[in-house]
Amino acid sequence: MTLAARSSGMEFLLTDEAPLLSVGGVSRYLKSLLAGDPYLVRLWVSGEVSSCQRNRNGHLFLTLTDPETGDVLKGVVWQGQTSRLSFWPEVGQQVLALGQLGIYSGGSHYRLVIWQLLPAGEGLLALRFQQLKARLSAEGLFDNQRPLPVHPQCIAVVSSPHAAGWGDIRRTLNQRYPGLRVLFSPAQVQGEAAPESIVRAIRRVEQDGRAEVLLLARGGGASEDLACFNDERVVRAIAECRIPVVTGIGHQRDETLADYAADYAAHTPTAAAERIVP
Repeated sequence: MTLAARSSGMEFLLTDEAPLLSVGGVSRYLKSLLAGDPYLVRLWVSGEVSSCQRNRNGHLFLTLTDPETGDVLKGVVWQGQTSRLSFWPEVGQQVLALGQLGIYSGGSHYRLVIWQLLPAGEGLLALRFQQLKARLSAEGLFDNQRPLPVHPQCIAVVSSPHAAGWGDIRRTLNQRYPGLRVLFSPAQVQGEAAPESIVRAIRRVEQDGRAEVLLLARGGGASEDLACFNDERVVRAIAECRIPVVTGIGHQRDETLADYAADYAAHTPTAAAERIVP
């Protein structure tokens, strides 16, 4: 059956092939689409909190805004989840929201049902760290546990020649194990060029073939100074190295993905040197 209609000079054809849905039917159909999309059932959303209000039932309603485009996304934290939030958002804050996108039938609009909130900045770096850590762990890059030689005759050190940690390593090795042959493979250990520089230094040691163990070291610093040791290229170079790798990066409180990929991770460059030689 075909029904023709004319309005404002335009002709419309209503045919049997075109579906007919009620308003509720449209909402239910969109809900089913969102519920079946693996990308939208669990995702992180970044944005600025442009409104934040808790209603009398204890639910927290947010509006997240994209500062660049002006797009807005409504969000809600149900009352039972508010006590589990890691922090309480305020208007003007940049945040990361973890949740599920869904359709609110009563208002026929989509919104984010939020499970967790993190402040952007350090929160974003921590999120990326954990995501990369989980992915590399699933690949088996953190499974290295090769034994270190008991009495090494030749070791290699990858570090900056200007780093205080390199001086600490030399003093420790000379005091504990005189006569040890030490090959130094210089690298940048801070900045944008550092990951490629570290990878090249590790490759030089492997190509040389004399070292029985490799020590990758850098002294302490701010978290951003150690970012190169969380770079995927560096992690893969350590995991794929043909000889055991010992890391001595930062201070005791510091944790990098390079430490996870190494065969042994010490808290400092000095502690790493102490671990390598008797």
